[in-house]
Amino acid sequence: MLQRPVSTILPEQQFLSSQSTHPKFTSNGPAQAAKEMFPCDPVTADPQTDAAVSLGTTIMAVAYDGGVVLAADSRTSTGTYVVNRAAKKLTRLTDNVYCCRSGSAADTQNLSEMVVNYLQQQEISGGRTLPVASAATLFQKLCYMNKWSISAGIIVAGYDETNGGSVYSIPSGGSCVRLPYALGGSGSIFLYSFMDANYRIGMTKDECLDLCRRAVSHALTRDGSSGGLVRTMC
Repeated sequence: MLQRPVSTILPEQQFLSSQSTHPKFTSNGPAQAAKEMFPCDPVTADPQTDAAVSLGTTIMAVAYDGGVVLAADSRTSTGTYVVNRAAKKLTRLTDNVYCCRSGSAADTQNLSEMVVNYLQQQEISGGRTLPVASAATLFQKLCYMNKWSISAGIIVAGYDETNGGSVYSIPSGGSCVRLPYALGGSGSIFLYSFMDANYRIGMTKDECLDLCRRAVSHALTRDGSSGGLVRTMC
């Protein structure tokens, strides 16, 4: 006959007693408990491990009659550390579709590779160039299905014969909205009023290109997480 181990049976006095001999557990698990039991010297403490890592960038895309213009900065940062000052945040998906990436570099690069793989398979099997909306829908579904696991904000922009130049914004969470222009990243909070004052419907390619360059340059002077070069694609 199997018997219950004695160590799992609580004596009646201990069960009713308000004073428990069990170790105190923290709400954040063993990692937080280890920090409390073995505190680090403040002089040698790493600020990157004591606070949430802040990821920053500035990306945007503007549609005009006949195409789109994409722009982004080139700084990759992890909090106060600049990891890469000449990163490429404009990614080619197909010959006529590009995307701007913001958020976690690893997550957005992985998403872009998956979308490129799907688009290439569809183009080979279908024998035709896919519209911009197809790439945006793929990003939307991947971001929505993994919204609790990744940090990604995507802008998909390109040209096709059906819709012409089109811009789709896929922010963190997995929604997908078509807009005349889209902004993303930490530097975008400094650009909404700038775009309200300077953007107008019916702009030419050169006007959109100049607008994007001035907008990203403005964000570089305001946002500490944005910097480096101003990359454009049109």
